[in-house]
Amino acid sequence: MAKHPNPIAVDGDLTVIDVRTEFEFMGGNVAGSINIPVHELTHRIEEIRELKGTLVLCCASGSRSALATTLLQSHGIPCMNGGSWLDVNYYVNNNR
Repeated sequence: MAKHPNPIAVDGDLTVIDVRTEFEFMGGNVAGSINIPVHELTHRIEEIRELKGTLVLCCASGSRSALATTLLQSHGIPCMNGGSWLDVNYYVNNNR
């Protein structure tokens, strides 16, 4: 599985999904990101299908976002593992 944390190799708009817990997300996050904890993903597949732009998943270290990327891709949802939310945040703030 390819990981593209820095820079994130995408053209066009991004939708960042942060798969950390709500508590972790509230402690800091990428501006404009959506918090869908990894344990909720299977129940929110249809909602995720409706999201626009390239889906970039992130978490604290990249481990949960890697699992989430595999899960969403197994449901036919194109997405990429952005790794740490701090890496994604840096990219969003410096390259957009």
